[in-house]
Amino acid sequence: MSPVKMGSRQVKGITAEDLTSKASSLRDALEAGGDQLDRKQTSAGAEIVAKVHARTALRGGHTVVALAGATGSGKSSLFNALVGSSVATVGAKRPTTSKPTAAVWGPESATELLDWLTVGRRHRVEGTDGGAVDGGAPDDAESSPGSPGSLEGLVLLDLPDFDSRIVEHRREADLILALVDVFVWVTDPQKYADARLHDDYLAALSMHDAVTVVVLNQADRLTPQGVSEVTADLVRLGERDGIRGLQVYATSARTGQGLDELRMRLAAAVAGQNAARYRLAADIKSVASHLRSDVADTEPSLREADDTELVDSLCRAAGIPTVVAAVERDYRQEASARTGWPLTRWARSLRPDPIKRLRLSKGDTDDSAALPGVTAADVRGMLGRSSLPPATPAARASVDVATRRLGERAGEGLPTPWAEAVADAATPPGPDLADALDQAVLKTPLRARDPLWWTVFGVAQTVLALLTVVGLGWLVLLGVAGWLRLPEIRTPYVGALPLPTLLLVGGLLLGLVLAAVSRPLARSGARRRAALINERLRSSVATVASAHIVAPVRAVLERHAQTRRSLDAARS
Repeated sequence: MSPVKMGSRQVKGITAEDLTSKASSLRDALEAGGDQLDRKQTSAGAEIVAKVHARTALRGGHTVVALAGATGSGKSSLFNALVGSSVATVGAKRPTTSKPTAAVWGPESATELLDWLTVGRRHRVEGTDGGAVDGGAPDDAESSPGSPGSLEGLVLLDLPDFDSRIVEHRREADLILALVDVFVWVTDPQKYADARLHDDYLAALSMHDAVTVVVLNQADRLTPQGVSEVTADLVRLGERDGIRGLQVYATSARTGQGLDELRMRLAAAVAGQNAARYRLAADIKSVASHLRSDVADTEPSLREADDTELVDSLCRAAGIPTVVAAVERDYRQEASARTGWPLTRWARSLRPDPIKRLRLSKGDTDDSAALPGVTAADVRGMLGRSSLPPATPAARASVDVATRRLGERAGEGLPTPWAEAVADAATPPGPDLADALDQAVLKTPLRARDPLWWTVFGVAQTVLALLTVVGLGWLVLLGVAGWLRLPEIRTPYVGALPLPTLLLVGGLLLGLVLAAVSRPLARSGARRRAALINERLRSSVATVASAHIVAPVRAVLERHAQTRRSLDAARS
């Protein structure tokens, strides 16, 4: 983009692509910011985006300049002087202008543009070049269309007074001022410091300095020194309004003083064919700058410790300690059944299953083998709700505290609407969270690979039990044979002990010893199994926390970041 001269100032050119990009950034910011942005400024931003689309869609290269001013400032007289004929009505009774009047230079039709501006009174300025400002003939080569001094492509508007006592007149002026490309604020020696001009317009449009001109009309009523003093005071007031180097032209519609300089300024705006984009870009920058105060410069980051505290409280609320304790008891019970003395295992089978009492599935690896395409998690999910006891008031309070702290940390340093949005995101509806936690527990497999020592001890116990039964049967056979006085059955000995007795006593004692040894192994294995299942359950609960609490919070923070980035791009 090359610099373009706007009046006496060099400003950077704005391409159509730049403008479109800025408008898209503003639209993205409005969408991302949503209800967290100021409603009034959001509405203004949406109107500006729509205005950019409508203005850039209009055909033709016209530049719209509005003469706006207070009652009695001589706007209509100045308008007629610039046009070169009495187009606008000038009268002693003020205000005279009730409807905007347009003067169009050049042969190109401005009908579509004026329809968009809702300007009904229209006048085409005659002349082959659309009006020359150097006093030369219309066919002068230096005044050809597009050359310096040519007004071809200018649409000059005479607006109703912005301080009119008639509300409709003021509203008409404000509506068109929101659409024009260049502002020419016409004032006079009596009203040049008027608060309405400076506070309501110049200060409010301080970012539009490149397309803002102030005309001190009726300068013939002042001495040259007075003109210099008032002009300097206007520049000073402009700096107070936020406009550095305010462009001020002293004119007189009666004597023609300063009209050539003003025409040259208008010709420069027309020649650049960029005023509309400057105006629209300034509109975008203005609303983006106002909205920028609704977002912070950075977003807090969610640390892993924040998730840990939340997961701890959710685990207590989900009854994870109860499930882990049931898993530990189940392991010891199953270890006893698999490694205990076989002749008494039937009694242990009468004990209730601690996991099934909670309506939980152990999650065997082959529980869905009969249904291809159906996973174990699907089967467990069909179980419905578990029979875990509801969260205690203390557990629920712990969850509330954890989510509130998470929301406070995530919203720290953010503007109030964003901090409230973060807090709301960190507090999901109670039933939804409770159901998600219960389903997470239901779908978590509570089983792991059986330890090898179960098999070894189980086989050993079976062998010892068989030896005990053989020894007992052998002794019974010997006793029956002796009672029936049958021929003596030869009994082998091992040392001083008969073999049947050794099998009975040895099998019994070794089985009891093996069962005793298995108990500490079962307790140790139960603790390891409980720790493993606890990690699984915590992982499932962490997934719920991430999906139902952390992810919504991060989504709000990402919206905040996107809003900030888009606003910065729009106002750059």
